[in-house]
Amino acid sequence: MFMESSWSTSRGTNLLKDNRTPLRRAGWAALFYLIIGLIWIVFSDSAAEGWFPDPHTFSVVQTWKGFLFVFTTALVLFAVLLRQLTNDRALLTLQHSQRQALRKRERQLQVLMDNLPGMAYRCCFDSHWTMLFVSRGCVRLTGYEPEDLINNRVTSYANLTDSEDSERMHREVRQAVASDQSFSLEYGLTRRDGSRIWVWERGRGVEEDGVVFLEGIILDISNRKALESELEEMATRDPLTGLYNRREMSKVLEEELERTRRYQRSMAVLWIDFDHFKDVNDTFGHAAGDSVLRSVSRLLLGSVRSVDSIGRFGGEEFVIVLPEMGLAEAQDTAERLRQKVAEKRQPLGNDQTVPLTISVGVAVYPDHGQTVSTLCAAADNAMYLAKDRGRNCVALAHLHDPVHNE
Repeated sequence: MFMESSWSTSRGTNLLKDNRTPLRRAGWAALFYLIIGLIWIVFSDSAAEGWFPDPHTFSVVQTWKGFLFVFTTALVLFAVLLRQLTNDRALLTLQHSQRQALRKRERQLQVLMDNLPGMAYRCCFDSHWTMLFVSRGCVRLTGYEPEDLINNRVTSYANLTDSEDSERMHREVRQAVASDQSFSLEYGLTRRDGSRIWVWERGRGVEEDGVVFLEGIILDISNRKALESELEEMATRDPLTGLYNRREMSKVLEEELERTRRYQRSMAVLWIDFDHFKDVNDTFGHAAGDSVLRSVSRLLLGSVRSVDSIGRFGGEEFVIVLPEMGLAEAQDTAERLRQKVAEKRQPLGNDQTVPLTISVGVAVYPDHGQTVSTLCAAADNAMYLAKDRGRNCVALAHLHDPVHNE
C-alpha cells in the first residue's frame, strides 16, 4: 500500500508538471485523426480509380472501403477507450483504497485521541492560546466541549490557566520554539465548574508558511501534585500532632534567628514539657496518651499568633518560636499557655478526661543565646528549672547560665 501510494503521488506530480493539458491532448488526437482520414480518403480514392476503372466495380470497392474505414476506426477507438478506461479503473481503485486506508487511520487516530488520559491539541502561538483542534479528552480535562474552545468560541484556553503562570508559560514556550525544542509546563487550570486542577503540558512548535503553531498534549496531574504535597507534609510534620517535626522546627529556628539577627530584633523560644505525662501512658495506655498529645497540640496552636511556629521535638516536649517578642511579653505568653492547659481537662479518647499541666522554659535572643543551639539549651535548662520549682510553672533562663554565645 505504501509503494502504491508513493507511485500514485509521483504520477500525480508528473501529470501536474506536464504542459499537455487535457484540451491540448484531445486537440492533437483530433488533428491526427483528421489528417489520417483525409489521407485515407484522397489516396484510397485515387488508388481505387486506377485499379478499378469499371464504374460498377469501383462503386463496390468504394462501399467496402468505407466498411474497412469504419471497422478500422472502431478498432482504434476500442483500443484507445480500453486503455483509458483501464487506467481510470486502476486509478479509481487506487484512490478508493487510499481513501479507505485514510479513513481507517483517521478512525484509529480518533480512537487513540479519545482514549488519551488528557487532551491533544493544536493551537496558535498567541496570547489567547487560540485552539484550532482539541480532542474529546477536552471534556474530561476542562469541562468544555471541543467546539467551545476552538477559535475561542465560548472561552479561550488562556482564560482557564492561572494568570500568574501566563508570563512564565509564554517565556518558556518562546525559548523552546526559538531553539526548535519541545517544551514541558506545569500550571494550574480552572475547569468549567470552577474546580481547580494541576496539568502538565508537553508540546512543540511547528512552523507552516512562516506561522508558528503549537501541537502537544495536556494531562491532569492533580493526583501526583496531591501526593507530592502529602509527601512534603509527611517530611515536615509530626504524624501524630500535625505540628512541625524536630527537623523542620530546627530549620524554622535557623531561619527565624537569621532574620532576627539581620533586622536586629528580639526573638523568644518557649520549651514546653508535660508534667507527669508518663503516668497517663502507664495508667490509661499509649492510645490515651496520644489523644492527650493531640488535644494539647490543638490548644497550643490555637493560642499563639499566626507568625509563631510550634513543633514537637519528641515525646511530650514542644518548642514554640515567637518572632519579635521580648522577655516580658514572652513570659506573659508562656504563662497564658500554662493556664489554658491547666484549666482544661484533656480527653483520653474514651469519653474520659484527665487534668494535665505543663512546665515552660523561656529564653530570648540575644540575652540568653545568639545561636540556635545555645538558645535552645537556655530554654531547655529553664524548663528543667520550672520542673525543680514544683512543675506547672514558667521559668526564665538566667543570664548567668553557662550559655556559650558564638
